[in-house]
Amino acid sequence: MAAPSLLLIVDRNIFARKKSVSVEKPDDLGWKLFSRFPQQGSPRTVTKEYEERIGRASKSLSPKQNVRKSLIFEPLSTTALILEDRPANLPAKPAEEAQKHRLEYEEMVAQAKRREFKDAQRKKKQLEERCKLEESIGNAALTWNTEILPNWETTCCSRRVRDMWWQGIPPSVRGRVWSLAIGNEMNITHDLYDICLSRAKDRWKSLSMGTQEAENEDSGLSVADREASLESIKLDISRTFPNLCIFQKGGPYHDMLHSILGAYTCYRPDVGYVQGMSFIAAVLILNLDTADAFIAFSNLLNKPCQMAFFRVDHGLMLTYFAAFEVFFEENLPKLFIHFKKNNLTPDIYLIDWIFTLYSKSLPLDLACRVWDVFCRDGEEFLFRTALGILRLFEDILTRMDFIHIAQFLTKLPEDLNSEDLFASIAAIQMQSRNKKWSQVLSALQKDNRDMENRSPSLKR
Repeated sequence: MAAPSLLLIVDRNIFARKKSVSVEKPDDLGWKLFSRFPQQGSPRTVTKEYEERIGRASKSLSPKQNVRKSLIFEPLSTTALILEDRPANLPAKPAEEAQKHRLEYEEMVAQAKRREFKDAQRKKKQLEERCKLEESIGNAALTWNTEILPNWETTCCSRRVRDMWWQGIPPSVRGRVWSLAIGNEMNITHDLYDICLSRAKDRWKSLSMGTQEAENEDSGLSVADREASLESIKLDISRTFPNLCIFQKGGPYHDMLHSILGAYTCYRPDVGYVQGMSFIAAVLILNLDTADAFIAFSNLLNKPCQMAFFRVDHGLMLTYFAAFEVFFEENLPKLFIHFKKNNLTPDIYLIDWIFTLYSKSLPLDLACRVWDVFCRDGEEFLFRTALGILRLFEDILTRMDFIHIAQFLTKLPEDLNSEDLFASIAAIQMQSRNKKWSQVLSALQKDNRDMENRSPSLKR
């Protein structure tokens, strides 16, 4: 049976086929040249003898081998396919077999060219989309800077601006838009931030020195205040966006994040430091200067929903969960029943999402886009986003049990597409029986108050 021809597929790395060379013994002339073993005779004599030996070996090569030797170090193209004849010491192939191999070779070349063409088309499309996106972001930034921000009070509520808001705020103006949208109802100034930071530094110094004054001060603090100790903040800072490596010890934003969290614990000792705050402060730091980030951070945490969660107001938290389930059942009845069967309550996944405003669970760029609309629509959008996530993965979640659902929702896929998520969020209707989110929440709060008034034991 005739032996098949040799087909070599050349990799991207430029390489050459090496000529087989017999291994020299330690006392051979080649080793003597490099002084690895004691030399016999003068260096010139050894060199001459070695060159003569190599010359004799070269002369013994056949003409065909000499031709191939000249091609040893020739670089080949990325998709080159080489159809070689049989070695000279083997019989020639029959004509039919040669034709068959030739056709196979041509088909392989054609396939390689088609793959190259598809890759080139894909890369071209990606480049075009990237350029289009960059152009769109540039035009949007220009509009925000020249038309919207200078006339904020009159333009922020217009239909056009709200539509642009939904598409995502350009990163270059995101911080300014967030600051304006969050507002400063607490009238915090840069001077107040400096005062709070100074107090925090004094307290850290006392804690690190372990003075009696610090011990006396801590003994009268609430649980929330004790959580605000230096060690608790330091520990959470090291866990904040660890993949970015900018908030960890030695990173460029470590001290900035530490300062904001410390200053807040002194500004609001009734709240103190709670785990999850570091992610919110970190996102603000990425978009604002330190003092402005502190102002936005303090006002943001003062919103009713955030205050309920960070002060661990169990009654109000349960009210938010109950309101969420009303719209959950309205929008996703099949998944709602599946969650009920598996005893999967909203607190299992919603607490982490609300505490960090999705900055821990979603990719950072997508989390910032969620923040954009959250600053526009308020707390309602946090729960609408939760329903959008559940809707997007409804088919997957309905096939999972309790453990796998909890694990999946705790850490969402990193390749989550922003357009897919926002399309899913847009399909969520935040209206149940002609009642909006705020109306449903208010009704539930009223029912809870009435129940507490009728049952004094519930107040304990």
